[in-house]
This record gives sequence, C-alpha cells and structure tokens, in this order.
Amino acid sequence: PDHPITVNAVSGYSGGGRSMIEAYEAGTAPPFELYALGLEHKHVPELMRYAGLTRRPIFVPSVGSFRQGMLVSIPLHLDMLPGAPSLRDVEQALAAHYRDAELVTVVQQPTAKTGRLAAEDVNGTDKLELFVFGKPELKQAVLVARLDNLGKGAAGAAVQNIRLMLGIGETARPASTKARQPA
Repeated sequence: PDHPITVNAVSGYSGGGRSMIEAYEAGTAPPFELYALGLEHKHVPELMRYAGLTRRPIFVPSVGSFRQGMLVSIPLHLDMLPGAPSLRDVEQALAAHYRDAELVTVVQQPTAKTGRLAAEDVNGTDKLELFVFGKPELKQAVLVARLDNLGKGAAGAAVQNIRLMLGIGETARPASTKARQPA
C-alpha cells in the first residue's frame, strides 16, 4: 500500500463535460491533451481508498479525439514489489481475484506483437478487460484496464452495485416494460 504508483489514463472526450464535448465535436480541441497537471484530481481519493493505498498516487489523466472508450495503465517495476512477482504471477493474481466477476475479464497472456491496444474495443458494454503486458527480462510490467467510460462510468457502476446488493447478478436486465398488445 506504500508503493509509489503512477496511473495514466486516456478517455474519450465524452467524459469531459459539455464544453469539452462541444470543442471536440467542433474540431477546435487538440487531438490529445493532458489535464489536471496540478496533480489534484477528484478521483485520487477514491483511487487511494479502493486500492488501499497509503501513499498518494500520481494520476495523469488525458483525453483523446474519440468519443468514448478508456485505457488506464499502471507501470510497475516488478523487482521493487514485495516478493518480486513475475508477469505471470501478477496475471494469475488478477485472474484469481476476478474469477467470479461477470463483467471483468483478465486477458491471459495477451499478444502484443504490434505493441498497441485500442481504447474503443469494449464500447457499448459494461465490460472491463484487464491486461498485463511486459518483458520478463526487464522485470517491468504495465497493467492496463480497458473500458467504456460511458458504459462503465459512475452510473454504470452504481447500477452494477445495486444489482449485486439485490442478489440479481451484475448483468441482469429488467423485465420488458412493453405494453401487451390486445389479443
């Protein structure tokens, strides 16, 4: 919990509010920009709380010129972590933790031949994909989460939590509310 962590995130412009959406859709915004460079961001306290961190992480959010989708990455020096885990150890720990999660998938041994990962591949879903990239001989890893910043935003997470509290499962959908047609 005291390990120094850096979190880099890029999301689609739809998460930035009305003025940002208008600027991107009008073509007046840059194709990519960092923000909250004063290191004060509203999500830092919740990052600390839910990750159990005692040391404040460095959070570097950014916005790209795509409407929705998000990549969150955390670079790690594996040899500086307790027990100096391998890439496979980290991947297996994540897979074990999320084994019963309906909406979270740990992508086992992802192939990174191109060295690229698109932000928009899970758009329109409540899914979250986790990846562990790295090079064993360098003892370095990059943890990456891919999600739809609109589908898995605060509202989507709230609905998912309500479903879990009611015991109806993360992916349960309400019964159809269509009016019945007379026979």
